Amino acid sequence: MAKKTTTKKQKSIEETLWDSANKLRGTVESSEYKHVVLSLIFLKFASDKFEERRKELIQEGKEKYLEMKEFYNMKNVFFLPEASRWSYLIEHAKQDDIALKIDTALHTVEKNNPALKGALPDNYFSRLNMDVSKLSALLDTINNIDTLKDKEQDIVGRVYEYFLSKFALAEGKGKGEFYTPKSIVNLIAEMIEPYKGIIYDPACGSGGMFVQSIKFIESHHGDKKEVSIYGQEYTATTYKLAKMNLAIRGIAANLGDVPADTFAKDQHKDLKADFIMANPPFNQKDWRADNELLDDPRWKGYDVPPKSNANYGWILNMVSKLSQNGVAGFILANGALSGGGEEYKIRKKLIENNLVEAIVILPRNMFYTTDISVTLWILNNNKKERSVKLPDTTRNYRNRENEILFMDLRQIGEPFEKKYTQFSNTHIEDIAKTYHNWQCHSELVEESYQNIPEYCYSAKIEEVKAKDYSLVPSKYIEFVNRDENITFEDKMKSLQTEMTDLLKQEEASKNDLLQVFKKLGYDIKL
Repeated sequence: MAKKTTTKKQKSIEETLWDSANKLRGTVESSEYKHVVLSLIFLKFASDKFEERRKELIQEGKEKYLEMKEFYNMKNVFFLPEASRWSYLIEHAKQDDIALKIDTALHTVEKNNPALKGALPDNYFSRLNMDVSKLSALLDTINNIDTLKDKEQDIVGRVYEYFLSKFALAEGKGKGEFYTPKSIVNLIAEMIEPYKGIIYDPACGSGGMFVQSIKFIESHHGDKKEVSIYGQEYTATTYKLAKMNLAIRGIAANLGDVPADTFAKDQHKDLKADFIMANPPFNQKDWRADNELLDDPRWKGYDVPPKSNANYGWILNMVSKLSQNGVAGFILANGALSGGGEEYKIRKKLIENNLVEAIVILPRNMFYTTDISVTLWILNNNKKERSVKLPDTTRNYRNRENEILFMDLRQIGEPFEKKYTQFSNTHIEDIAKTYHNWQCHSELVEESYQNIPEYCYSAKIEEVKAKDYSLVPSKYIEFVNRDENITFEDKMKSLQTEMTDLLKQEEASKNDLLQVFKKLGYDIKL
């Protein structure tokens, strides 16, 4: 009889790194893991790309250009002096000054490549005082990873997403920092279609919106050279991660000269963006002092957003940045859909100015840091009839100035990592199709738009006014009462069956537990 062989499942890059990072316990705070790992992954990836390009130059007979950075930069490859190369670090991995050597490597890479200015940590590893043996072990683990296997060159993003998911509750909830799940970013991109022009994110985090925008353009045969990227990030470490995340993919971006608060120090004051994608902090409190930003030009034509909650501050910041035909897709907590005071006045004005195009309620449990349901807003500065040529189609928009599309996606989604929810590619395609069908002339799309109970409803502005400018989708989308034809007797019989099953399960569990104790020699008398 042939011996049965088992194939050991190969660990993913993320799992391998997590195992290694766990070995840093007691040496480095858990919140630092991702920064330690990402900096080293960056060096490994940059070095792998450098060595690959170096071999190309040798094969082309251009040995005399091997130390000239221009011949690397022209292919979106960072030039690495010898002391910055991964092979050099591995060679010296077990030496006492390896932390200093890593810091020197990072500093030298940044110095030699202007695109990385402000992206890499300064004297980071030296300040951590890590145990040399543990740091050396981590280097060995990363050394076994082939970073060029990932054709999408998404190593930094994948690892960042994985590590943030592990520490989201510990790091994010208290600080109001949220990582935007990939399927939500993909949905925003598919709906607003950022093919060409300026893309802006006022709270860009690690740059995930930008990365997915570029992937969207490439997947639809667009040209990423036709977009310009602008963003801003307040947290210094996240600002560095964003610059690293974009630079490693060859994505040019202006994230401001320094990390800074978008409200207190707007680094893109005169910017007019064609597309805005954002996931600003939810319900940010005390975002300005009582007498600060009262005359800010971003609120022109609107009331000053209340200092108790920044939601409408973020909205008006984005409205002020929209170009003539600009479209914005962003996530906010559901509380922004209703409420009084200054928020009511601003919301009313946004609706009357025909800026609100779609309000989309998302399912719960999509975020690592909160289980609440949130809303995707789409604002459009031009809801008039027009045609727009896209790489793979032409959108013939109808006039939608007197309408707002409401969508409820809370019954849509698939399980993700057991306790989370995400949209599949098919979900995203179907949702975007509904939205685009609603936008366009019915005779020019495959399926004309129609209102669907518990899913979507196209409301006239008069209807929204009649509901006192509330943007809560459930006030417009038809709800189907599935219990309306069920009698009291039928309902009680159904409950009786359910309760009987539950009580039987409870009895069986109790007996199993008693048997376990009995086998151990402890008979429990009830």
